[in-house]
Amino acid sequence: MKPRMNPDELERFIHQTLRALPDRKAPGTLEARILAEVERRAAIPWWHKSWSYWPQMVRAAFLVLCGALAVVAGLYIQAGFDATRFQAAGAPVLDLATQVWSVARNIGDFVAMVARHISPLWFYGVIASIASLYAMLFGLGAAAYRTLWARR
Repeated sequence: MKPRMNPDELERFIHQTLRALPDRKAPGTLEARILAEVERRAAIPWWHKSWSYWPQMVRAAFLVLCGALAVVAGLYIQAGFDATRFQAAGAPVLDLATQVWSVARNIGDFVAMVARHISPLWFYGVIASIASLYAMLFGLGAAAYRTLWARR
C-alpha cells in the first residue's frame, strides 16, 4: 500500500482486499435452527405479539373499550363512589353515547344504500383517478428534485 492514496484509490484497494478474502462456511445446523425459529415465531398467536401485530379492528375495539372504561372510572370517582350518584352522573353520558351510536348507524346505512346503487365502473374510475394523481405527484416531485437539487 502506498503511504498516501486518494479516496478513490483507497476505496478500490479496500474493495480488492475484501474480495480476495475467502468466504466463511456457515455451521451445518444454522439453516435448521433459522427455519425452526421462523416456524416458532409464525406459530405465535397475535395476542401474544406486540400491539403492531394486532388486527386493526381489534386495536380499534381495544381503544374504544379502554376509553369507555376510563369514562366509567372517571364518572365513578366523580360521583364519590356512590352507586346512586354514579347512575345520575352517568345518565347524560349514556344518552349522548346512544345518540352518537344512532347517528353513526344511520350514516352507515345511508352509505351502504348509496354504495349499492353505484356502478362498479365508477369505483374503478375513482381508483384509477387517484392512482394517476399519485403518479403525477411523484413525477412532479422527482422533476422538482432533479431541477432544484440534483445539479448542485
